[in-house]
Amino acid sequence: MQRKMDTSVSFPTRRGFLLSAGVLAAGVGVTLSADAEALPDQGSPLAVRITSYGKFQDAAWEHLPAIGVHHLFLPVPKPEAVDALMQKLDKHGLKALVIRGDTDFSKDSCVEQLAGQLAVLEKMGVRYMFLSVKCNGAPKGDVYGRLRRAADEAKKHNVTLTFETHPELGTNGSVQLETMAAVNHPNVRVNFDTGNISYYNKGGDAVAELKKVVGAVGTMELKDHNLEPESWNFPALGKGRVNFPEILKILRDNRFTGPVTIEFEGVKGVELNEEQTKQSIAESVAYLKSLAVFK
Repeated sequence: MQRKMDTSVSFPTRRGFLLSAGVLAAGVGVTLSADAEALPDQGSPLAVRITSYGKFQDAAWEHLPAIGVHHLFLPVPKPEAVDALMQKLDKHGLKALVIRGDTDFSKDSCVEQLAGQLAVLEKMGVRYMFLSVKCNGAPKGDVYGRLRRAADEAKKHNVTLTFETHPELGTNGSVQLETMAAVNHPNVRVNFDTGNISYYNKGGDAVAELKKVVGAVGTMELKDHNLEPESWNFPALGKGRVNFPEILKILRDNRFTGPVTIEFEGVKGVELNEEQTKQSIAESVAYLKSLAVFK
């Protein structure tokens, strides 16, 4: 039996989160009083990670343009599927903003494998490749070297590699800075995931960690969380406890204009149908658009 979606209290915003779930699902815009303060320009394009739709990913192509989102975070396609994917993006008025690379950095063959994927990104005009860089038993020094060599390949294709907020090389801001210093390559940056900070770090605070590393961030993933370590509780943005108003302010203060992606992973044990999944994503988009203006 399906359970109700999480509705925990969120941080208050300057303008308030004004839409009910029903209005959001209908895709109706926010109406504010005439004397409301103008929203700040975030300067970043806003995307949604297609995996946020779970088993309903086919719905994303129609749903995202309907709620005012025109960028996607996608898994890397196989070379033979690129042309059809580009046609599909164009048909729906969507653009691939970030693409997830697929490789295992514990193996030396990872650089050669990524080279072919980077060529796909160049053909698609995508400048950011997301990577989950894990040691999987390999020495850190070897993984640093492979990431550096992969960055050399990325540079040839005008692509920046961004490594995820995952153990062991991106667990938090301090670890991310260690990895950045060890790799020391201009085409390697951080993918800062707001929800993973508190998931992987007891007492972890996304605001504090972002302040440490913001100058090294290449891509942002905005994901809400209940702030309990190893708790799979990632509700719609604005329904958890991540302080998104302050996160966005830090990015603006540091003139970050790179990709910002919404990631919705849901709550363990709560099964959503297609309409509920779309509603959660629409809520997340509307919440962010109540805080700032995105491209």
